Amino acid sequence: MAVETASAKQTFVETRVPARLDRLPFGAFHLRIIVALGITWILDGLEVTLAGSLAGALVASPTLHFSDWDVGLVSGFYLAGAVVGALLFGWLTDRYGRKKLFFITLGLYAAATAATAFSFDLASFCLFRFLTGAGIGGEYSAINSTIQEFTPARLRGRIDMAINGSFWVGGAIGAAASILLLNPAHFGADTGWRAAFFIGAVLALGILALRTIIPESPRWLVIHGHAKKAEAIVGEIEAEFSAHTIALSKPETLAPLRIKSRRHTPVSAVFRALFVTFRQRTLVGLALMGAQSFFYNAIFFTYALVLTTFYKVPHQSVGLYVFPFAAGNVLGPLLLGPLFDKVGRKPMIAATYGIAGVLLAVSAFLFAAGVLDAKTQTYAWMIVFFFASAAASAAYLTVSEIFPVEIRALAIAIFYAVGTGIGGIAAPILFGALIGTKQRGIVLIGYLVGAALMVGAGAVQAFFGVAAEGKSLESVAQPLSSDGG
Repeated sequence: MAVETASAKQTFVETRVPARLDRLPFGAFHLRIIVALGITWILDGLEVTLAGSLAGALVASPTLHFSDWDVGLVSGFYLAGAVVGALLFGWLTDRYGRKKLFFITLGLYAAATAATAFSFDLASFCLFRFLTGAGIGGEYSAINSTIQEFTPARLRGRIDMAINGSFWVGGAIGAAASILLLNPAHFGADTGWRAAFFIGAVLALGILALRTIIPESPRWLVIHGHAKKAEAIVGEIEAEFSAHTIALSKPETLAPLRIKSRRHTPVSAVFRALFVTFRQRTLVGLALMGAQSFFYNAIFFTYALVLTTFYKVPHQSVGLYVFPFAAGNVLGPLLLGPLFDKVGRKPMIAATYGIAGVLLAVSAFLFAAGVLDAKTQTYAWMIVFFFASAAASAAYLTVSEIFPVEIRALAIAIFYAVGTGIGGIAAPILFGALIGTKQRGIVLIGYLVGAALMVGAGAVQAFFGVAAEGKSLESVAQPLSSDGG
């Protein structure tokens, strides 16, 4: 129950909403949240895989006539759109609510990815990919903050990791689609890649209806002066569990949280929180997000180019090599995820970053030495990304749980944007140029940079990371509007 008290300057709300959400067992309600909102990661995985798997088809297209440089450029536009979308929609999500924005961002994504199918030159393709990225970037801000705020504290790590790992379910869908759609026996050279971009739009439209039953985040509502509505939503969720005869502790026995009610958080308070109050956490977030972004985007956006350039794999067969790669990426967060709750965030994040970096360096030297073929190269990366996928998922988990609720979505957006700007935009363009030289020794340099960034980020986490396992979001990061905050 929320209790309001007034003073001359502030209205305080005493609420047990966060504690009531954290005490819930995992149930059908949480499963709906995972399906309706976690689709974002599948869609991004689909888009990234299509970008890589379709690279050869875009080069061979009689309409587009892309070069290797152009392939890297359009990937950069997708990521640039994701940066802009994350920042814009992240700010709007914290100001106007989670639910409004996760409808807007998914709608933008669906329209833009469908429009990509009608691209007629480099400029139009880049524009539509930019808008597609903007929708996905905005999704990350709205979705990750919402999932965190509904998930019980004791399960937050493994659930968030599993959802983030579903990126590679989308990767597998994209790979399967590319095998079918790029087969010249079924589709023409300028038709298959166009049809591929409708897949994401169909999935997005199908999930919009499911999102209508997802409520606004009660944590956001309480902070923004809607305590009664927050109480009503939590009551409905609890009633669903009670209907299944699950005993819940009485609300009055839970510790209350006392916060100041306000409609929005000033921008000055946001920057003060990020760069003064939580500056050490900001360093950790930047290191983790920047390293994993460079690592992933450098390798995967140019995955098809490596296979076709150095291993002479036909572009229509690239999808076959994505499946084992995707399997390693899905299994990593699923199998290692529970350890992030049991062993702890700091040791597990540091370990997965360090191991991924070392293994990439080893596989890079084997690549440069010419001792790998297309299959063994794929298996090597499958092992590397078993750990790297868990590390990358943990980066998103970290930046979405170590900052206060008022700035959570914007914090996710800022770290995603900076990380993507450092690693995601530059990496595909850089690697496109390196691969264009057709010299393994030069490509090796890029791989070693990615490996060094991962090891360095792991060290930053080991020294400055936050032990957030099993703790409520409010105890990990006290709300800016808390009494005395």
